[in-house]
Amino acid sequence: MTENRPRLVLGSASPARRTLLRSAGIDPEVIVSGVDESAVEAVSADTLCLVLARLKAAAVADRVRQTEAATLPGTAPATLVLGCDSVLAFDGEILGKPDDAEDAVRRWQAMRGRSGTLYTGHSMVDVFGEREAEGVAATVVHFADLSDEEIKAYVGTREPLHVAGSFTIDGLGGAFVERIEGDHGTVVGLSLPLLRRLFAQLGYSITDFWGTTGSN
Repeated sequence: MTENRPRLVLGSASPARRTLLRSAGIDPEVIVSGVDESAVEAVSADTLCLVLARLKAAAVADRVRQTEAATLPGTAPATLVLGCDSVLAFDGEILGKPDDAEDAVRRWQAMRGRSGTLYTGHSMVDVFGEREAEGVAATVVHFADLSDEEIKAYVGTREPLHVAGSFTIDGLGGAFVERIEGDHGTVVGLSLPLLRRLFAQLGYSITDFWGTTGSN
């Protein structure tokens, strides 16, 4: 990394989020937060995803502060931590990752031919400046009318077992999304337009992070 350039730490294990950032010219460092998502409850999908994003960002920011204080006191570059979380609001329910394959099948049998709203919460922490910015992006997703055979085949790939709402738009599940209303990145798990605004709130331009490279 170029000296004195700011760095971005992604507090998420999601390869889709990292790929999306890389496509936007940013290669973040990745530190998984370890937050227990199942321990948090909320009355609405937009509140839940933002609370979880906030907890993830805060946990990773604390770890970065401790590490930098022990190894490079006073010399660390400006560091922003981004925490994200996605949930699907469908038919009055809040759907995160499915419990198991049977749960994923049940969800798809209910969702096929219908629509839901995918919410992704974003929380950004300026680790050493002790400032924060946050927001929620929402995109309506219209699902194809899958057959039982398609549902079983898709769940059999295990892809939907690891993602909010039991589907992806950037993987095998993309064939089962008829259309969306809103930002494609929100459904992937990170809204680039919202990310740009969060950078700006903390006094940065997204272009400050182009070409930056993190490490695992």
